[in-house]
Amino acid sequence: MTASVTAARPPSDITKRSLPASLIIHALLIAGSLLMLYPLLWMVSASVRPENEIFSSTSLIPSSIDLSSYVRGWNGLDISFGRFFWNSLVISLLVVTGNVIACSLTAFAFARLRFAGRNFWFAIMLGTLMIPYHVTLIPQYVLFLDLGWVNTILPLVVPKFLASDAFFIFLMVQFFRGIPRELDEAAMMDGCSAWRIYWKIMLPLSLPVLATAAIFSFIWTWDDFFGPLIYLNDMNTYTIQLGLRTFVDSTSASDWGGLFAMSTLTLVPVFFFFLFFQRLLIEGIATTGMKR
Repeated sequence: MTASVTAARPPSDITKRSLPASLIIHALLIAGSLLMLYPLLWMVSASVRPENEIFSSTSLIPSSIDLSSYVRGWNGLDISFGRFFWNSLVISLLVVTGNVIACSLTAFAFARLRFAGRNFWFAIMLGTLMIPYHVTLIPQYVLFLDLGWVNTILPLVVPKFLASDAFFIFLMVQFFRGIPRELDEAAMMDGCSAWRIYWKIMLPLSLPVLATAAIFSFIWTWDDFFGPLIYLNDMNTYTIQLGLRTFVDSTSASDWGGLFAMSTLTLVPVFFFFLFFQRLLIEGIATTGMKR
């Protein structure tokens, strides 16, 4: 009887009753979003404030607009900040290319090919996820030093072409396992090799997970500070993160305006990269590990 009464209730009554709760939830979400965005908005505001007002107010609205911080930040160092942008862009794009190619090949082998010790090597690969980066830092540094790669971008790029990121391999393996094997069998009956199956079938169907790996690779490499700090010593090879550090000096005056201005500019490539691949990123995360 209760169910029939509920079913007969007009939808408008239910909508009216849920409207106040919906407004409260949306208000709380908006307030939380503004709270999390406040540091970012304050940084953007500080980049256009006069130097003497940066730390004197918490307001997001500057008393006057001063763009000299962008000029000082871009040209105030011994090397133009554009050089740091170019170095970071080259390293990030090479890392994205290496991760997408090497990790997808490795994931395809684990997910679709049968070979001796496949499960053992897959378990070993997953085990590397639990090894902290700092444990392998010294042996890697000694190896790259012996190879003469220190103070070049090679230590930051070459390992990515050797499928060194187990996280992306695991992500792609889960996605590949969701693609029906009947496609592989039909292709093999038509005479396709394993390489052609990978290139003609798996990659076109795996654009979401490839985009996910590309976005995370780009963002993590673009924001990386520790790796370039260890391997890059010449200022001509600095990335933007090392370039931003040069604005702050504990022994002399720091250019906070230039720092905030260049920090704002460094967010622009990440924002547009994410915006361009947003749909594929969401689809890749949503479908990874699920039956398609």
